[in-house]
Amino acid sequence: MPVAARGLRATGAPAFFARARRAGIPFAARRPSSTTPARNQRGDDGGSGGALSTAAEGAAEGAMAELTQSEIHPFIRKIETIALFALSEAERAALAALPMQVAVLEPYQDIVREHERPARSFAMLEGLTCTYKTTRAGKRQVMAYHVPGDVPDFQSLHLEVLDISIGTVTPCRVGFVRHETLRALFRAHPRLVDAFWRATLIDAGLCREWMLNNGRRESYARMAHLFCELLMRLEAVGLAQGNACELGLTQPELGDALGISTVHVSRTLKELREAGLITLSGGRLAVHDRARLAAAAEFDPTYLHLRDPKTH
Repeated sequence: MPVAARGLRATGAPAFFARARRAGIPFAARRPSSTTPARNQRGDDGGSGGALSTAAEGAAEGAMAELTQSEIHPFIRKIETIALFALSEAERAALAALPMQVAVLEPYQDIVREHERPARSFAMLEGLTCTYKTTRAGKRQVMAYHVPGDVPDFQSLHLEVLDISIGTVTPCRVGFVRHETLRALFRAHPRLVDAFWRATLIDAGLCREWMLNNGRRESYARMAHLFCELLMRLEAVGLAQGNACELGLTQPELGDALGISTVHVSRTLKELREAGLITLSGGRLAVHDRARLAAAAEFDPTYLHLRDPKTH
């Protein structure tokens, strides 16, 4: 798959990044390189580091590269787990051949921002991103997390102006595809329209579940539900094994997703750990009793609509 590394323009930080600085989270004002940056030390103490940028049409830089099959695999596998049909060889080849401009991003960089008018969408290849909105006072609410294989801003193909922002949580590798390229793909392979439309409907279902989770469940069940969801979604694209996965979320990030304070996050993590359900340390989540964690969360995975591609 032909790709080009892109540089991203550094911009000023919005209010929630300033709030993060006041909380002691360091940020470095540097331009991301076209090679994978050193991973920041991230643990369950809430500390992290990174740079903020926007992906609004920065100048292309770096040499032409080629994605390996393992790098594109989560994207194709995600489509296979949600499509109601088995992908044909031609459809798989067309997805694998999509021309992507690949960017390697550090944590805490905006990829797209509210009110922008993107001419491209991006696929997650590595790392973790989040969709979020902020109040005028800078208080942030995370609306969803995105894992490899997701296309978080696919709605920008049909919505002229974005009403959400999407930023990196961990070091990420993303592949940008221009909208006219996606439209050409759908004209050539009409069944893929159904698969991508289904993905968009599943994203809406995920949003509804998050509304219920944050609006009606107590923090203990709320956090358990988030861990159940992320573990299952990472499993679906082959990135979780043995009830464990890489999950570089800090306590402030968990607080922004669950609508609770960092102190409350710390207390809830301790309760889940002491109950023998999970350990979150060094950027890795280990679930020790999945059945009990799901019961505590009232977790029903129906809203994820995941399918085994082998059953098609």
